[in-house]
Amino acid sequence: MRVAVLQMNSGTAPDPNLDALEALVAEAAGKGARYLLSPEVSVVFAENRDGLKPVAGPWADNPAIARAAEIARAHAVYLHLGSLAVALPDGRYANRSVLFRPDGSIAATYDKIHLFDATLPGLQNYRESETYAPGDSAVVTDAPGFSLGMTICYDVRFPALHRALAEAGAQVLSVPAAFTVPTGEAHWEVLLRARAIETGCYVIAAAQAGSHENGRQTYGNSMVIDPWGKVLVRLGGDSAGVGIADLDLDMVAETRAKVPSLANARPFSLSVKTLGADSAARKDELA
Repeated sequence: MRVAVLQMNSGTAPDPNLDALEALVAEAAGKGARYLLSPEVSVVFAENRDGLKPVAGPWADNPAIARAAEIARAHAVYLHLGSLAVALPDGRYANRSVLFRPDGSIAATYDKIHLFDATLPGLQNYRESETYAPGDSAVVTDAPGFSLGMTICYDVRFPALHRALAEAGAQVLSVPAAFTVPTGEAHWEVLLRARAIETGCYVIAAAQAGSHENGRQTYGNSMVIDPWGKVLVRLGGDSAGVGIADLDLDMVAETRAKVPSLANARPFSLSVKTLGADSAARKDELA
């Protein structure tokens, strides 16, 4: 099964981004890829609600969805739009991943569950939840020849989600992303390989790359990783591109047989004990 990661440098207007996506799809389809994954925020890469309001519409009659469906249909591929912002009634947006079939119909959607809300030392607070509403449902769906578990970017830091997807039958995990450069350099490959090894799944991770119109810089380095944790293909960190890999789905079962961590998992109770004053003093004596 031949798959492709589509690395992009998305801007703040939909039409140029969709034109760039179509060019990458044409290249990947020409190389025989049947499943193609684009990055998070492929359609519009805006910083906040103010940036999204003039360019991101609701789900119904969404022109970006219609254009992506036509691209999938024109090239007869499973096009997985990593994510786009979909306007919601409360003024926020869903960060929604959409898988299109080769006829342009929608096979599945997934709304990003985990949102990045953090206070960064020396920097302003970052509140993704002020712009986006979190999803609440994990999704496993049929893709060409395999079962696909869908995630988005920050989800990669939550192993329980990926384990649940694997236990529900996923053989391949999708990770469209827009990682920053500092966190990308430190964590991107480590997290992706860990999720592959823990679940015995292939991981397909398509990323934004380079300097963007909104002032952000993203890490790139889109990858495909096999169930043993080996990186099969890796793109650079500065520009758009296409990465192609061939998946051997038999390797999923073979890897899980060699390291049966999914099968060997057991339920357990958690007891948190706090040291009393006497115990703490005794501990100090022993130290």
